[in-house]
Amino acid sequence: MLTKKPTLSPDRCFSPEPVQRRLAHQFFDSISALPLVCPHGHVDPALLANPAARFGSPTELFIIPDHYILRMLYSRGVPLEALGIPAHDAPAETDHRKIWQLFAEHFYLFQGTPSGLWLKDELTNVFGVDEALNSHNAGRIYDYLESLLALAEFSPRALFKRFNIEVLCTTDAASDNLENQRSLHAEGFTQIRPTFRPDAVVNLDAPAWRENLTKLESSIGREISSYATFVQALEERRAIFKKMGATATDQGAATPYTTRLSDQEAEAIFARALIGKLNLGDVEQFTGHIFMEMARMSVEDGLVMQMHCGVMRNHNPALFERFGSDKGADIPLNIEWTRNLHPLLSAYGNDQRFRLIIFGMDESTYSREMAPLAGHYPTILLGPPWWFHDSVNGMERYFNQVMETAGIYNTAGFNDDTRAFVSIPARHNVWRRVACNWLAGLVTRGLVDEEEGYDMARALAYDLAKRAYKLD
Repeated sequence: MLTKKPTLSPDRCFSPEPVQRRLAHQFFDSISALPLVCPHGHVDPALLANPAARFGSPTELFIIPDHYILRMLYSRGVPLEALGIPAHDAPAETDHRKIWQLFAEHFYLFQGTPSGLWLKDELTNVFGVDEALNSHNAGRIYDYLESLLALAEFSPRALFKRFNIEVLCTTDAASDNLENQRSLHAEGFTQIRPTFRPDAVVNLDAPAWRENLTKLESSIGREISSYATFVQALEERRAIFKKMGATATDQGAATPYTTRLSDQEAEAIFARALIGKLNLGDVEQFTGHIFMEMARMSVEDGLVMQMHCGVMRNHNPALFERFGSDKGADIPLNIEWTRNLHPLLSAYGNDQRFRLIIFGMDESTYSREMAPLAGHYPTILLGPPWWFHDSVNGMERYFNQVMETAGIYNTAGFNDDTRAFVSIPARHNVWRRVACNWLAGLVTRGLVDEEEGYDMARALAYDLAKRAYKLD
């Protein structure tokens, strides 16, 4: 069997219509060299804190930490243990070459998917692989990648510079000691900034909630015995994050429900959580109230507030019990924004000190709710297409459903939101290409002129993200 050359087309993401394609190329060429602004993501800062750090094997880099890949392979019957994921009741495959071979045998599953496009871009443009991965060349490509990953020029720090990343924000638990960011900043490597993520302690139904509360206690050096001391701990930790360069917080929940509880009501729920005797409805009420508290704190300390809503976590209980979370078993939900955000926006929606970026998985709310909210309230920006919609078609749907009402300047630009460090350039490349193609379509239809198209391309690629996250 002849090895097929990879088909990373220079026209990818662009319209086949000649005039639009030509304009898309022109717009893309004008912004392709701009630095990458990465204001929200899940890269482990330890990768960059140690100058001698390496990524490990190709399997450790591409497969084991990537829930997009795990999800697809599991859906076609590949056991997670065979992919190097240990179960609570069974060992995992430890032969990384064998795992890579299995991945290569199933690489065809990613055809036509965003993961397939990112992987092809990574292998071609980051590592110079000049043939399509398959079962026949898997061993040879593994050896080649393994040899590169041992080199200093393929270390995380070297690739950070090569990728032209201007700033990268990590996502960190409220109790995190931020030692990695601290050591980086001591070296003058201040492009790495933390983001305050309190989900593990503010969502009372979060796995290991009590253990995570204990970690929060350790981070402040005293006991948290009441709701009042809990809020004080969150405020103290936010201040430490801000001192370390954080400009944003992030909070996730199934829905964007917000409500204001009295101090007595919040104290009662928190007291029940401490003894493990929550009532029905306590979790939703407390999370809704904490959204209000996070907004209040953002008004006071200036940190940008992010809300990621609309996903049912760990939909597959059997998988969760055996392997834990983040294994590809999270499923989107339909949600409602207008009524749910009304209490929060009634309190803070007109306060110029407040900034809220909203992300949702329910595309039906793009034009019905999210864009109208952002198109009215001066405090709201729309986050880019998230997770399942971080794709060529998902981005096109987003542009078409959001921009007529909100315009591009009420959006937060792009963030890659990834754990997969080497996929960052590929993800930004797709966004920039799709944005330029969409803008070229507007020009060919006479909706904007060419000069405006260049300005909008730069904004979508770079300026909007810097402004949204106060990184300018």
